[in-house]
Amino acid sequence: MRQPFCLARFLATAATTAILAAGLAGCKTTGLSDVTGSVSPRAEAPPPVSQAADPRDIEAYGERFRANPRDPDVALRYGQALRANGQRAQAVSVFEQATLNNPGNKALVAGYGRALADAGSFERAFEVLGTAHTPANPDWRILSAQGAALDQMARHDEARRYYANALKIRPEEPSVLSNLGLSYMLSKDLPQAEAALRRAQQGRGNVDPRVRQNLGLVVGLQGRFSEAETIVRADLPPDEAAANVAYLKQMLNNRGGAKFSGQDDAKRS
Repeated sequence: MRQPFCLARFLATAATTAILAAGLAGCKTTGLSDVTGSVSPRAEAPPPVSQAADPRDIEAYGERFRANPRDPDVALRYGQALRANGQRAQAVSVFEQATLNNPGNKALVAGYGRALADAGSFERAFEVLGTAHTPANPDWRILSAQGAALDQMARHDEARRYYANALKIRPEEPSVLSNLGLSYMLSKDLPQAEAALRRAQQGRGNVDPRVRQNLGLVVGLQGRFSEAETIVRADLPPDEAAANVAYLKQMLNNRGGAKFSGQDDAKRS
């Protein structure tokens, strides 16, 4: 059974969210997915991460990395497996060592930047990610990741310029649009956040289910609770739908406003 949607850290203010940037998928060789995330009401106890690495894979990659830490592919796979398993400090250490052993390897530099962002070192992450591509040959995934780092530093206008540039390269890319929507959520512009997330939900290919969860949260924060519940339940088995609705209620109730009742504000007496 799949776990409920992946969640990042819930920031201090009621209507803000942490952002996990779009995947850098073109910079890695493993099948692990690294996608735009959602939110958690408690930084100290995040729910399980979806698509977490198999512990046996982590152990195997770790053995191979220790045997040959200069192998870039092994380092990349091991670092990504650690990230997927929430072992943030270890992932940073592995990628840092790997980039020192393989200077100029853009995939490892990108992985290092993402690991730094996972660990909360957003300014350093932004700097490192900037060296993972060039102005003459920009990577839309890294542009989106840089935007996410800027959003974490409350530099929202700058972040949106990075998303806009990413979308010029990859129009209507759901992961970029999701980051854009969460950027607007961070600045409490909920209508703009909803518009971007609806575009993301309608985007190309298989849209990550966390986009839908983010949309449900934004809709719920605007008081349209019944609609939010319908969104987070869609296309899920009953047990997963119930878990997602429960988590949505928890987030909305924790924001300090009206309690989630499953009814739209306009319908309540």
